[in-house]
Amino acid sequence: MTSSSGNEPAGFDPAPARLTVGIVSAGRVGSALGAALERAGHVVFGVAAISDASVQRARTRLPDSEILPVEQVAARSELLLLAVPDTELAGLVRGLVSAGVVRPGTIVAHTSGANGVGVLAPLAAAGALPLAIHPAMTFTGHDEDLARLGNACFGVTAADEVGFAIAQALVIEMGGEPVRVQEENRQLYHAALAHGSNHLVTVIVDAVDALRTALSGPGLLGQQIVDDQPNGLAERLLAPLASAALDNALRRGQSALTGPVARGDADAVVAHLTALESVDVRLAAGYRAMSLRTAERAKTDPALIELLEGRR
Repeated sequence: MTSSSGNEPAGFDPAPARLTVGIVSAGRVGSALGAALERAGHVVFGVAAISDASVQRARTRLPDSEILPVEQVAARSELLLLAVPDTELAGLVRGLVSAGVVRPGTIVAHTSGANGVGVLAPLAAAGALPLAIHPAMTFTGHDEDLARLGNACFGVTAADEVGFAIAQALVIEMGGEPVRVQEENRQLYHAALAHGSNHLVTVIVDAVDALRTALSGPGLLGQQIVDDQPNGLAERLLAPLASAALDNALRRGQSALTGPVARGDADAVVAHLTALESVDVRLAAGYRAMSLRTAERAKTDPALIELLEGRR
């Protein structure tokens, strides 16, 4: 292969041909990407699946694939997709190198957000083509996963321009949007995504808990009883506001900031902290931390920032 630097021969096409794909393992991400690759015309011949849940996902999402040991999956793959947790990736790579089962020329791609291609260096030294292809999406293991891939960006990292071209083509075939992430920026990329998604869940769940307490007691005639089950009255009350806030933030940036912290209303913030502390001091601590960051972003009243920092 030549690099995609503008000097390619006439007719050069970076898109991979139909590939024989093996997947380790059939978790939520691996099974969803495997189904997407099959939908694009690639052949997922084998999947390594150990847990009962993984076996069930493999049989449901990839019914034509064999469930095989890792070594057999790796040995037969043209594209080997390593969809294991971040903490297991380096050990898996060492095991594959030790077993000597990955053939030179095999495209080896992992789905870890925090890692670039450096973690695949031992396989690259043995002749594999390393790729990092991370879908910036949360996966549930249900049917909506495949539909969500159509709106997802993938952070891609490769060792050279040929690798980037192959990664880009694979992501486009799966219905996603490829986004280039430099090797040295993978941790920052992953931290930003975790902060914006995982912590959002914590904020929402904390707010729901507080709302449930605020709504306790007799309700209006016909009003749903407030309980601790998901998708209840508290969630319905919060959903339009939270959805609008997220949409405004993504569309309008920092100008979407509203509320007492952005206005510098120290009295309201103190009242909020008192009310939240009566429910859970940890919830109040989270509110204080996020309020301080909001106040810093909004460049609000310095006295409010001092109060939130505990300096007054």
